[in-house]
Amino acid sequence: MIALENLSVRVGSFSLENISLEIPTGEHAFLMGKTGSGKTTLLEAICGLKQITSGRVFLMGQEVTRLKPALRGIGFVPQDGALFSTMTVREQLAFALAIRKWNRADMQSRVKELAAWLGLEPLLNRKPNGLSGGEIQRVALGRALAFRPDVLCLDEPLSALDEDTRIEMGNLLQTVREHTAVTILHISHNLSEARRHSDRIFRLKDGKIRMEHVRETRVAEV
Repeated sequence: MIALENLSVRVGSFSLENISLEIPTGEHAFLMGKTGSGKTTLLEAICGLKQITSGRVFLMGQEVTRLKPALRGIGFVPQDGALFSTMTVREQLAFALAIRKWNRADMQSRVKELAAWLGLEPLLNRKPNGLSGGEIQRVALGRALAFRPDVLCLDEPLSALDEDTRIEMGNLLQTVREHTAVTILHISHNLSEARRHSDRIFRLKDGKIRMEHVRETRVAEV
């Protein structure tokens, strides 16, 4: 579950005020809006990467408003993947486990599991340079999922991909949701993608947020 209660955040001259929303546990919600509307700012506030001025953030029933990012239990996939340039794919997948001090055997087992699931086994010894866009996003997704988070935040992870790869990654996210029951908040500009994969869509406009059920958008489309 992700819940925001009258959340306000300011970045320079830009601000969002009194934003409230709720995503039930296990649902995949999309956050949409024009460029500059504050979608990434809101996502980063949930992750603890932007300081809020007022309001509260709840994850899985626990208030996390003042917790550091690493303590919130969120897997985060930024728009460009943001892989570490000096690390191999294997090291990227193990990163969140190493900082949480998993033992070596459990870490190796989890990396092997993720690599098989995400089709990364041939890439484990490669560094990011030379990986395709789809490969980079699969590694970023694996890194975010490695420690088995309850919440996954995605900042336009498919926007730079070609159509076939975008569909492939969208289907992979659906599989992730079915196998892990993770709660997902997903920023996207692609309405057809949102209608295909989400339970609900939030629209951010002029500092206000509105929620619509996907079922409603599909009926309207017909």
